[in-house]
Amino acid sequence: MAKIGSEILKFKVLVWLYHALMADRERWSLWSPVLLGIGIGLYFALPLEPPLWAGWGAFIVLVMIAWLLWFRSSAQAMAVLAIALVALGVGLSGLRTWWVAAPVIPTELRAVTVQGQVLSIEARPHGLRVTLGQLYIGRLKPDATPKMVRITLSAKQPKFVTGDWLKVRASLSAPSRPAQPGAFDFQRQSYFRGLGGVGFGYGRAKVIGHAPHGGVDSLGFALQRVRRSIAVRVRAALNGDTGAVAAALMTGDRGAISSTVLENMRASGLAHLLAISGLHVGLISGIVFFVIRAVLALIAPLALNYPIKKWAALSAICGAGAYALMAGATVPTQRAFLMIGLVFIAVLFDRRALSMRSISWAAMVILAFAPESLTGASFQLSFAAVVALIAVYEVLRKTQFFGGETGGMVRAAVRYLAGVAMTTLVAGLATAIFAAFHFNRVADFSLVANVIAVPVTAMWIMPWAVVSYALMPFGAESLALHPMGWGVDVVLWIANKVANWPGAVSAVQAFPLWGLVLVSFGGLWAAIWCGPWRILGAPIAILGLSSMLFSVTPDVLVDETGKLAAVKMTDGSYKVSTLKSKSFERNIWLRRAGLIHAQGDWTSTGKGMNKMGTGVDINAQTEQTAHLNCDALGCIFLKDGHTIAFSKMPESLFEDCDRAQVLVSLNDMGRQNVACQSAKVIRFQDLKKDGAHALYFTKTGVRIETVREKRGKRPWVLD
Repeated sequence: MAKIGSEILKFKVLVWLYHALMADRERWSLWSPVLLGIGIGLYFALPLEPPLWAGWGAFIVLVMIAWLLWFRSSAQAMAVLAIALVALGVGLSGLRTWWVAAPVIPTELRAVTVQGQVLSIEARPHGLRVTLGQLYIGRLKPDATPKMVRITLSAKQPKFVTGDWLKVRASLSAPSRPAQPGAFDFQRQSYFRGLGGVGFGYGRAKVIGHAPHGGVDSLGFALQRVRRSIAVRVRAALNGDTGAVAAALMTGDRGAISSTVLENMRASGLAHLLAISGLHVGLISGIVFFVIRAVLALIAPLALNYPIKKWAALSAICGAGAYALMAGATVPTQRAFLMIGLVFIAVLFDRRALSMRSISWAAMVILAFAPESLTGASFQLSFAAVVALIAVYEVLRKTQFFGGETGGMVRAAVRYLAGVAMTTLVAGLATAIFAAFHFNRVADFSLVANVIAVPVTAMWIMPWAVVSYALMPFGAESLALHPMGWGVDVVLWIANKVANWPGAVSAVQAFPLWGLVLVSFGGLWAAIWCGPWRILGAPIAILGLSSMLFSVTPDVLVDETGKLAAVKMTDGSYKVSTLKSKSFERNIWLRRAGLIHAQGDWTSTGKGMNKMGTGVDINAQTEQTAHLNCDALGCIFLKDGHTIAFSKMPESLFEDCDRAQVLVSLNDMGRQNVACQSAKVIRFQDLKKDGAHALYFTKTGVRIETVREKRGKRPWVLD
């Protein structure tokens, strides 16, 4: 009887799911970008590069099968088409990888002559950063020369603009590998951007040619020069960080913003205001729409005889497109423009825009042309926020408070503030898991900061930005920039105050990718479906959040140069080998461990004592304690019954060979080889070849992960 009851229950559940699926059939198409994204995610998760024909071949075969099944069962055909979209994601990713392939700097080049055309110029707090194309690099053959390199220049440089040709002495190297296994892969990002090298210049560059002023190529350079000119004029009118932030809001160039302001904006949850996205594009297009429509409405013959609303909508599309180009057309900007464009196109054709459909189409377009964007924080944060907001407001619009009539100025003001608070809360919750995954930081008081800063940005800063654009052709932009600067100062003041509150930022240690995937899928399930079964997304998301409970940080970390190492103490803090150099890698290690600062460096432990005679009994060392002891030859780390030796001199190799489980050579010992029977040896050459190493202590021994092992063998992984 129990078995029969169980079978009946399963049948009822299946019937319920079937009816729920059929009731939401109008939302099926919204899963298209999700399925495409699953295929893209599978492609990037593979340890080996799949054949280019595999994804496309599977897609074509599956489409043909779906076409044949359509005449028998549309449900089966739809299921096959869903799998075909996954295969298409794999195929598009492989095609994109093949298309953008370009040479990379094979080895470090010191003081080499570099000539190239300036593709972009970024202002930095203490200089410039330029991207050069059409390159000639000394000591490199033409077929080994990268497509683009990025060079940081000192502040004292000759005047040049985008499109000019520069000659400079510089040191170049390949984009860096991840700082530890599982960390952000700058090489992969650079591969898809066509960036084959990074470095810094010596002294002043020399302008050896000027930008073209005719032809199609000149249009892109002209746009870059306009962006650069606007940013320079804004920073000239508004000093310091006020001007840098105003320039970022108008052109997307954030390079001149000081690190202090950037940190305050992140800690207060206001960093999204600096990233040109839906908020900014929506505000610009909305301002243009309402201003144009209001002006035309004042002209009776036009208002009575012509479709001024459609004229305003067309103007808004043009304004949004111009602003997107001016802001650099980043992924969030592209997504925002596509959505805004669909909304106003609906106005042109007297139709109501379907918001969730517009975000679906925007995602499809971006993923089709740039599949790699799926793995980036920008794409994930922007789409997570927008999808969540649309889903929530689809429900709130049905309530009397948000969907009813205005009911007077007071109620309108209350509704607006409630909307800002609700928007901040929903967007903050939707993006928190992605921010924690990518940045390992969560701004705890972002709601408070955004309730004040967002209205200031929407009602004061961005309207004055539009006026500034309009006045620039006449050289009178300062009339609008100064009021805009007052609003920027208010936002910066709020960011500084909130960022300095106790507990403003919570550190979150890195957690597995599968957790982020489950949270994303659970959120999409709840957002896309309309029926009661959308609640099933909650347990899926909760299961994903549980991945944080399984997160384990490395017990030992060693970077690829051997100049930086870290050990985890009993309380979970890290002690690092140095606090004077390798700050970039060190900060990544600490951030991914959920830490703000290191406990200290190794010089404070066992100084001047004999390496193995420091008073620490290896055999008596307990599982509850961790000890680090150093001398001139190296260091010994003991924890949980495990012993790791760090050797700086050849003399220590043989001494530690029979006493440690893992022996790490931090310096190049030349041809010195040690054959240890009882210890795993990580040679200096292994660090250079395989990248940073992470060691995990287990009950059965020491598990070692390397950057090379984690990344697999892919086109963007350098040998």
